[in-house]
Amino acid sequence: MAAGRPIMPGSTLGMLGGGQLGRMFTVAARTMGYRVLVLDPDPLSPAGAMADEHVHAGYLDTAALDRLAGECDAISTEFENVPAEALARLTRHCIVRPAGEAVAPTQNRLREKAFFDRHGLPTVPWAEVSSPADLKSALAAVGTPSLLKHASGGYDGKGQAPVDSPAAATDAFASLGEAECILERRVTLARELSVIVCRAADGTVACYPPGENVHVDGILSTTALPAAVDAAMAERARAVAAATAEALGYVGVLGVELFVTGDDEILVNELAPRPHNSGHYTLDAAATTQFEQQVRLLCGFTPGPTDLLSPVAMVNLLGDLWNDGDPDWSRVFATPGAYLHLYGKREPRPGRKMGHINVLAMDAATALERARALHAELVGA
Repeated sequence: MAAGRPIMPGSTLGMLGGGQLGRMFTVAARTMGYRVLVLDPDPLSPAGAMADEHVHAGYLDTAALDRLAGECDAISTEFENVPAEALARLTRHCIVRPAGEAVAPTQNRLREKAFFDRHGLPTVPWAEVSSPADLKSALAAVGTPSLLKHASGGYDGKGQAPVDSPAAATDAFASLGEAECILERRVTLARELSVIVCRAADGTVACYPPGENVHVDGILSTTALPAAVDAAMAERARAVAAATAEALGYVGVLGVELFVTGDDEILVNELAPRPHNSGHYTLDAAATTQFEQQVRLLCGFTPGPTDLLSPVAMVNLLGDLWNDGDPDWSRVFATPGAYLHLYGKREPRPGRKMGHINVLAMDAATALERARALHAELVGA
């Protein structure tokens, strides 16, 4: 590709990772006229099933990486913990977005929080805990109640433990294997928001409206839009999210998770250097899906419009729904404004994200009520 020229349909794109995010990227890319190669070691990869070709190999398989670099005009990722060596090898030969250096701060919670502090992005009080001796000074700096989390790895509430006393801190550190951890203050929340940011190679930034999230057992349960905040709060949330992408020098789709405190302070919680679970509503209720944005930005185009076309609520479908066999999807298809998205995963497991439902309605509260009622029907059945 000549410098500055976008990658046109008919070209080949690569995707590192074969889960549901890679699957939805692949569907968007193929719909737009691109070929897609997916690299994933899982022979039952949901993304691999939708790609032009599924390369069955590990992320450090040099032959597989060289093949992607040779055949693809540009490569993206669907998860943040792609080995740095793999990204470096690919970057020598083709476009990789987001770049490894933009993703690196998000791969470790200590690096991420230090990045927030360095760039003046508001976040919770925190401290490093790398040994039992660190606990006393960390508790003095952060206070209680707090959460002790693995510095790397862990998601959807995994790899963390609550702390409300020095004794609890000692027990929590032991339960986490005395690995490198971060202690974070637990703040009183008014709500949790997330903003999906789209940043192009030329620095153009477009943000979707903030979504309002509810987590259950550390896993995102629902997202509703418009969020129940005033216009000034929504604009502040978008401004913080955009500033975060700018500070990273990020190119692509970035999920920015935000806390809103009881004092209406906005804090940056975590970053997802990829499309985000809370952005799945865009498949049915936005002018451009977050996955089309990922394709556009990877290929050097500017972001598409981020307008919300309808109030919407998204509810996650976890593997627990399959405990007694396949759910009765006729309930979804009989509900006006409800849209089912399944990820093609063969093995349902408790807590595993198997799909989601988007429900459109006249307002966000009604959409959320209908989405929760529909989910409850599926659970009850």
